[in-house]
Amino acid sequence: MINQPIIDLVALCAKKGIKHAVLSPGSRCAPITLAFARHPDIHSRTISDERAAAFVALGMAQQLDKPVVLVCTSGSAAYNYAPAIAEAYFQQIPLLVLTADRPPEWIDQWDGQTIRQSEIYGKHIKGFFQFPDEYGHPDKVWHANRLTNEAINLANQYPAGPVHINIPLREPFYPETGENFAFNKEVRCIDHLQTNGQLSQESKQKLEGSLANFKKILIIAGQQKPNPKIQHAIDQIGENGLAVVVTDCISNLQSESTITWHDHFIGNTSINGELEPDLIISFGKSIISKGLKLFLRKSKAVHWHLQPEGYSPDTYQSLAKIVACQPISFLNFFLERGKSDLDYVKRWLNLENKVKNSLYSILENAAFGEYKAVATCLKHIPSQSKLHLANSMAVRYVNFLGQRKQEIICNRGTSGIDGSNSTAVGCAFTTKDPVTLITGDMAFFYDRNAFWHNYPMNNLRIILLNNHAGGIFRLIDGPAKQPELEEFFETRQRLSAGYLAKDFGFDYHLANDERSLEMGLKDFYAKSILPKILEIETKSSKNAEILKWVKGRIAEELSDI
Repeated sequence: MINQPIIDLVALCAKKGIKHAVLSPGSRCAPITLAFARHPDIHSRTISDERAAAFVALGMAQQLDKPVVLVCTSGSAAYNYAPAIAEAYFQQIPLLVLTADRPPEWIDQWDGQTIRQSEIYGKHIKGFFQFPDEYGHPDKVWHANRLTNEAINLANQYPAGPVHINIPLREPFYPETGENFAFNKEVRCIDHLQTNGQLSQESKQKLEGSLANFKKILIIAGQQKPNPKIQHAIDQIGENGLAVVVTDCISNLQSESTITWHDHFIGNTSINGELEPDLIISFGKSIISKGLKLFLRKSKAVHWHLQPEGYSPDTYQSLAKIVACQPISFLNFFLERGKSDLDYVKRWLNLENKVKNSLYSILENAAFGEYKAVATCLKHIPSQSKLHLANSMAVRYVNFLGQRKQEIICNRGTSGIDGSNSTAVGCAFTTKDPVTLITGDMAFFYDRNAFWHNYPMNNLRIILLNNHAGGIFRLIDGPAKQPELEEFFETRQRLSAGYLAKDFGFDYHLANDERSLEMGLKDFYAKSILPKILEIETKSSKNAEILKWVKGRIAEELSDI
């Protein structure tokens, strides 16, 4: 028998503009699965591994700026969503998570596929909603509709994020032969309208008075999507010397007018004092550079953070003012009223230009390894490609290498290695443009089930840095000095992507020197009916030596400033 409130839930999703659902097979969730699969306005895909499915949905929602639905069966299936839900929560990505469940009387009764699913995601969810377990009274149907409206509205409200609806279901799960799903186009829809978040005239007057107290102003852009209006504003600020504007690769705001090479000089204790600001203005989410964070925490600067609403982290331990507005509203105001000491701005620019003019010539003389290989690959990636970066060294190498033209995407909400492949796959489902993933071997093999599905992704290109270990641990003083480094921190492995490429139908090329890398890149972005993997094989110990050598050479270049 058809479960009409579930049909209405799906109809409401469509009415609110949700176009995509990622489903994982199961019996208890069959009424939900069938309703999404049969709705003409929602594109449903099946991903068997729930952990991969959740990151695929995250990768899609990240690009679409709209909730993507996740559906799974009861029991431990729901727990496999948890890593992606936590990532979505901290990256502020909307997801609508629907978990099928046993009716409440069967919880804790040793029934199959039954766990305690109420509030299973704890504090890493914007809201939890428990669906009614029966619909015998009209108020129960009204309740189900109201909960669905509230959940979707909450997922979209700033800051966006994941919401969870737990749905108890009783048998029968499947419709009778010939039963039709009647999607109600008139299903009740409760809209939520948000304000524009502009600075008031009174706020501008107060801020203008406060700004006059600061001479060394540093603006930091955290992780966000590309934004042409913000880009124009910060470029004007940088070009006119009104402030130092620092952007790393995940800010998607790097340009010739911003500081992008800071990771190479910010840890230099001999020059840090000259770079210390007295006011930090930040917007966006997290930044990559640990050195920059530590530098600013040790400074005596006052910190202002810009965002329209929601909680604001005290990242630099000096938060003094939360300016409740859209960042562009403040930046346009700053263009008219802001001013920084020109000598202070020039000190940052001199260091920026020194690194910019020397790094690539230094790399040309470096031995072949991951650092040099990534620099070579970046020259071949089309500007229109979405560029996904796995955590650990992949995102750091790209950040070391300065300004990028591509949109850069990285799971820096929790900064885990899980889900990098799946997030890139989800992105590939949303665009015809190339999608490039640069990843390390640990992240890549950890998430191999990202490719376990039947959907085309011929626009996906994967650059795999395989050093057969977790190479980042050689660069951290603690584990690097331990005799257990190779077994318990690097977790050495002998895997090759060649076998995976055969299993999942990828075009594959192996590179282990500069010549074979150039050969692999020659037609890497040529149109193909298959996705492609370029595996770059190096030694972990050698990569660590090269990185230290490059850092040493840059330090020498900076010593005469």
